[in-house]
This record gives sequence, structure tokens and C-alpha cells, in this order.
Amino acid sequence: MNAVLLSIAILFALSLCRVHIVMAMLISAVAAGLAGGLGVTPTIDVFTEGLKDNASIALSYALLGAFAAALTETGLPERIVHRAGLLVGRKQAGAQTGHITRFAVVLAIAFMACLSQNVVPVHIAFIPVLIPPLLGLFNSLHIDRRAIANALTFGLIMPYMLIPVGFGAIFHETVASNMTQNGLQVDASMLPRAMLIPAMGMIAGLLIATFLSYRKARNYSSSQTTSDPFVAGQNASIQADAVFTAAKKGSTRMTIAGLLSIAVMLTVQLSTGSMIYGAGAGLAILLLAKIMPRDRSDRVFSDGMRSMAYIGFVMMSAAGFGAVLRATGDIESLVQACASFVGDNRAFAAILMLAIGLLVTLGIGSSFSTIPLIATVFVPLAMKLGFSPLATVSLIGTAAALGDAGSPASDSTLGPTAGLNADGHHDHIWDTCVPTFLHYNVPLLIFGFIAAMLL
Repeated sequence: MNAVLLSIAILFALSLCRVHIVMAMLISAVAAGLAGGLGVTPTIDVFTEGLKDNASIALSYALLGAFAAALTETGLPERIVHRAGLLVGRKQAGAQTGHITRFAVVLAIAFMACLSQNVVPVHIAFIPVLIPPLLGLFNSLHIDRRAIANALTFGLIMPYMLIPVGFGAIFHETVASNMTQNGLQVDASMLPRAMLIPAMGMIAGLLIATFLSYRKARNYSSSQTTSDPFVAGQNASIQADAVFTAAKKGSTRMTIAGLLSIAVMLTVQLSTGSMIYGAGAGLAILLLAKIMPRDRSDRVFSDGMRSMAYIGFVMMSAAGFGAVLRATGDIESLVQACASFVGDNRAFAAILMLAIGLLVTLGIGSSFSTIPLIATVFVPLAMKLGFSPLATVSLIGTAAALGDAGSPASDSTLGPTAGLNADGHHDHIWDTCVPTFLHYNVPLLIFGFIAAMLL
């Protein structure tokens, strides 16, 4: 059996059985190595060597977690919660108004997540700052957290697919350069037009999740509220008052320091291209502003790093897993087998290319890392079958993005879980991965196929 298919099947079977994702990837990597003829020792060596591919990303996330934790000391997140409380009003809403309020909150979260990819490119760093303080508000409004997970994942994926700014610029350039290297001259400016139809599929998925799948109120018991004092209120008005009282303790100096640290972090990150130096610069501003005693800063930084280090370890494990899959050579053989199987059937070829992209990204957990794996064979195959350059761009871009939602190892699912599970009542697989897989990968398959046929 193809090592890629076997290992990914094992990965998801173990994940659905609630085996820890890092352990599931370790077992799946060994299975892939054995099925691919590598042997146990070479598989371990390849896996270990592959860990370094995401080591810098792991450090980036840890530092961003520390920055997010330190930023809470300025009172800015609490002020956000207060404003959110004002939006829902101080009077108990009726049933219809409750639905409208829940929809508005979910869509507002999706909008803020979109900003994190392009306008303010901090990626998932905003989640530990914004989401945990809002859990009490979500509970008081009886919002199904699966809807919030879908909103966050939408905002972490759709913008880089469509908008050539921030992380979108990196994605577009990666697609264009890899396609050019494999024989089809492509400019990154073609990506927005090519990815417009697939992006519409993502929008359809968000609307279905918000207005149909998770529209009903979901009740959380009093034990399912976060222990954070800022979000312990039983309804929106009480919570808003408590939060605002606490927020007033933050001086104007602290607020200015928080805003300045964000500006410095973004400036350094954009100028150096490094999240590590960006987060470090933001932390330096907060330390120089003395927003907290030195003895307390150590604990705050450690707690913040711990909250995001989990994602870093999973990303490193995913890099090792991806290295094993590539070392088996079965990714190429899988694609080649499909190429010989489809013959001259363009529609069938488009479906298979999208499906293979879905499988690869699900296993690796990174759409950016999938692009060079699939472009090598997909570009010549698409040219042979007569796909236009724009259709080929759409196929490659959609095939790479497929699987980012729903993958247990993707930061597009790990990030939302890290925020929504701050109180221990949001399951990574069943509350984030499965809902986002159904609402985004299925529409992307459909709309990606339509784009390939029409463009």
C-alpha cells in the first residue's frame, strides 16, 4: 500500500481515538517509513532531521505567546472584552435578538482573524490575547464554540489564498515560483484572480457554519466557564461591568505602552521578516515600560510561552512527519500513478489533483510546505492535459490550501483550539478539526473544481 495513504489513515484513526497528536504523528511516521522501505532507524533519523525545518517556527510561537501574555498586563484585552459586552447590551435579549447577536459575534471574530493574515500580519498570535478573555461572553450568549472555531480558521486561511499582502504575499510568491521552476511561467499577480472562486467556497463554508450548522444556542454549565476573573460573569452586562472595573486599573501609560509594543512588534517583523525578532522587540518595549514587577514578568512570560509552545512542538513534529513522507518517495509515485490513471480526462484529473493535495496537506499540516511537493508533477500534468495557466494556478493553489482546515497538525486548527480550550472544554479533534474539515475542505473541493473547469 502507498506509504502516504497508509500513514495518513493511521494518523487520523489515532487522532479520532483521541491519541495525542504528537504521539499519533510519531506512530504514523514509523508506519510510513516501514511501508516505504526505509526501516526503523533511517525513519527515526529522517524524522529527527526534519524537526529542524520548523524549529524557528516553534520558537516564534513561544515568543509570541509570551508577548501575548505580557500584553494582557496592560489591560488592553480587558478593554476589548468591555467593548464586546457593550455590543450585546445590558438587557436580556429575546430569542430572535439572541440569534442576531450570536451571528454578529461569530462574523466579527472571522473579520478580526482575517486582519491577522494581511493588514496586521501576526498570524495566530492574536488568539491567546483575544479569545480566552471572551470565553465567558461566548458562554453568556450560548454561542457554540464550533462556530467560533470555524470563524477563526476561515480568517487564518482565506485571506492568504486571495489577498497578496502579508502571509498572502508569501503564499502567492511560493506558488508562482514553484510553478515557474517546473516549466510554466507564472506571475504572482495571477493568484488573486485564480483563487477568487475557491475563496468563494471558503465564504460559503463560513456562512453555512454560522447560519445553519451551529446557529442553535449551546448551553455551558457554570463549571464550563473560564476561571479568569475578567470573564467570570454570568451574563454580558455583569461581565462587562466587572471587566471595565478591572480595566480601569490600567493607567494611560500602560495602554500607550501596549499600543507601542504592538506597533514595534509589527514594524520589526515586517522589516526583518522574522516573527522571532518581532516578538522579542515587542517584549522589550513592555519590559522597558515596566508594566509589571520584574519577579512577576518571569512568571508571565513562562506562562505565555507554555500556552503556545504546544503548537510549536506539534509543528516541529509535523515537519518530521513530512520529511519521512518525502523520503519514502511515495508522494511522487502516488501522483504519477494518478497521472497515468486519468489519461486525457481533464475533469477526473482535476478531482484527483485536488484530492491528492488534500491528503498531503492533511498529513503535513502546512499548505505552504505542500506547494513544492505537488508542483513538480501537477504542473507538467496540467500542461499536458491542456489546462490554461490560470486554471493551473487555481489547481495548485487550491490543492495546497485544501487540508489546512481540518488537519490536526495545522496551526489553522491548533491556534483556535489553543484559545477556545483555555478553560479545558473544547476538544481539538471533534470541536475544531472535524467541523472545519467539513465546512471548508468540501466547499474548496467543489469550488476548486469549478475554477479549474471555467478558467
